[in-house]
Amino acid sequence: MLSFLCFLIFLIPLSLFSGAWWLVCSMMFFVSFIFLFFFPYFFCWGGLGYIFGCDLISYGLILLSLWICVLMVLASESVFRLSYFSGFFLFVVIALTILLYCTFSSISLLSFYIFFESSLIPTLFLILGWGYQPERVQAGVYLLFYTLLASLPLLVGILFIYNSLGSLCLFLLSGSGYLVGNLFYICMVFAFLVKMPMFLVHLWLPSAHVEAPVSGSMILAGVLLKLGGYGLLRVFPVLFKFGFKFGVVWVALSLVGGLFVSLFCMRQTDLKSLIAYSSVAHMSMVIGGIMTLNYWGVCSSFALMVAHGLCSSGLFCLSNISYERFSSRSLLINSGLINLMPSMAMWWFLLSSCNMAAPPSLNLLGEIGLLSSLVSWSWCLMFILIFLSFFSAAYTLYLYSYSQHGSIYSGVYSCSLGYVREFLLLFLHWFPLNLIILKVDATIFWV
Repeated sequence: MLSFLCFLIFLIPLSLFSGAWWLVCSMMFFVSFIFLFFFPYFFCWGGLGYIFGCDLISYGLILLSLWICVLMVLASESVFRLSYFSGFFLFVVIALTILLYCTFSSISLLSFYIFFESSLIPTLFLILGWGYQPERVQAGVYLLFYTLLASLPLLVGILFIYNSLGSLCLFLLSGSGYLVGNLFYICMVFAFLVKMPMFLVHLWLPSAHVEAPVSGSMILAGVLLKLGGYGLLRVFPVLFKFGFKFGVVWVALSLVGGLFVSLFCMRQTDLKSLIAYSSVAHMSMVIGGIMTLNYWGVCSSFALMVAHGLCSSGLFCLSNISYERFSSRSLLINSGLINLMPSMAMWWFLLSSCNMAAPPSLNLLGEIGLLSSLVSWSWCLMFILIFLSFFSAAYTLYLYSYSQHGSIYSGVYSCSLGYVREFLLLFLHWFPLNLIILKVDATIFWV
């Protein structure tokens, strides 16, 4: 694990030279490819060294982080073409990659907390430095204060664990559920629920997505939302006793909230805002699956997190491709794209079908597992899940049909087709999403 970290740190001096853009991109692809061969076949902790280690869930999310970060560089070619602080942009992306790598590979709760919070800083730089509108400052403040205010009780809870157990090592926390009290449980869980985000504390996410550049949206939807689910999976060995007591509250709130957010999606006219709200709806199912504390719920939540990271990141890339042509994200202007950009219509269809969990995507595997776990937990949830699945398909069809069909906006006189770089970018989102289902034991049977 330390060898990979040293290699990523080595990329920092290269990033400061603006001419080394494609060299750094190639090196990051190389790191992702090499890390692919470190798959933990024995489903236990490996690569242990100092405060770092890796098990199967860490491996999946580290690989997702490396993959999304290199695709961020590929998607942000306009920063390099316009020479818009391209060296500093690369530095921010590599710093974010290192922090996410350290977050998911930490074997200590305290180091996990430190890197968990530190990953906010490069994301804030992305939004403030390369965002589109003056409102990006307000969006950055939303992102910062929502997360920081919710995370302070988490630090207190971690210190309480150390005071009680004398250790913060993740694989020594199992069986320590006697520590739990009501206030302690809420302190430990609330920070991760805000990060995912759960309904009622989700307002920072759409504003951050709308104001962020494509790279910021990709990393927010692709990886940073998964920090909340990963944190919940890591702290529940301490919280399982009261998890059964409060689980019904979180499951009900997240699923009903997901249903409301799905209805919000049906009235959005901004492409990025619609995709951002759909992320909240999908994460509501992940929260529900984790809070059931049964085998299928916990395993399928990880599968859906990985699938959503690739799928939503690809949809944000597509919305940015349209934005670069038309300088607008409005569905009224971005209509009839199948006539202007027929080469992109196929990618809109493929990624939209993955978003509504059509086979053979990994989203289907995750959602089937979550549906079965939630219905087995309480059959009454069947009625909410029916509407949640229906509206998920409805707003995805709304996104696809309104953007691809209809009359062309009269202000559009010329339009270029997609570049090879953009086709490669979309293929590298879609191909892993439909390939991983051939190796389901890596995403489902990891507990």
